[in-house]
Amino acid sequence: MAEVLEASGKTVDAALETALAQLGVDASQVDYEVIEQPSRGFFGLFGGKPARIRVTAKASAAVCRESEPAVQAEAPAAAGPAISLAEQTQRAEDFLRDVFAAMKLDVKIERGESEEGILFHLIGDHLGILIGKHGQTLDSLQYLANLAANRGISENRARIIIDIEDYRSRREETLQRLAGHLADKACRIGEEIHLEPMNRHERKIIHMALQENRRVLTYSAGDEPRRYVVIAPKRRRRPRRRDSERRDEE
Repeated sequence: MAEVLEASGKTVDAALETALAQLGVDASQVDYEVIEQPSRGFFGLFGGKPARIRVTAKASAAVCRESEPAVQAEAPAAAGPAISLAEQTQRAEDFLRDVFAAMKLDVKIERGESEEGILFHLIGDHLGILIGKHGQTLDSLQYLANLAANRGISENRARIIIDIEDYRSRREETLQRLAGHLADKACRIGEEIHLEPMNRHERKIIHMALQENRRVLTYSAGDEPRRYVVIAPKRRRRPRRRDSERRDEE
C-alpha cells in the first residue's frame, strides 16, 4: 500500500521538503496535492496559516526503501536536547518581543501563572490592535507564541496564555450574560438560536453557563473555524396549522 502523509510549512515547497525528509525519498518518487495554500495573516506577522499538502509515495519508492539494509532501518534516531519549562517560556517571550518591535509597539510583559498555564500579561497604551474583534487577534498571537515555545517538543509542552487589560475575564463575563439572555429568548420564541462562530474556549464558556439551565440544551455545530453554539429550548413552539389542515381532521 502506498504511504500517505500530510505536511505543513510556510510555503508549499517547504511543506514538500518536510514530507520528503520524513519519507526518505526525493521529489520524483512522490505525488502530492495542495490541501490549503498559505496565508500571511494580520499585517503579515501573525494569524496566518501555513501551507498544507498531502503526499503519496509512489510504489517504486516503497520498494526501494524496503530493499535497504536492515541496519539502516534499525538505526536509532538521535534525541533532541531536553528543554526546560523556563526555556520554553523564554522562547515565547522572545517571539512576542520580536513581534512588538516589528509593529513599533512599546509593550511591557509581566509573567504570572494561571490554572491553564503560564500567563503573559501585556501592558501598554493603545493595545486594542492586539486584541482585535472578539479577541481573534489576541487568540492568533497566543497560538503563535505557543508554537514558538514548543518548537521541536513533543512532550511536556508549555501552555502560554496571553491577556491584555484583563480582556479574557471580561470577555468571559460578557459571554455568560449573553448565554443567559439568549436562553431566555430561545424559550420565549420556542426556537433554536445560533450564535456567531467562536473558538473552542468560548464555546465551552457558553455550554458551562447553561449546563444547569433546565429549559434549554446546547450543542456545537458547523466546522472549524466557523463552528458555533446552538441554544435549543426543550419545549418547542408548535407550528400553527392552516385551516385546510384542520378541516381534513374533522
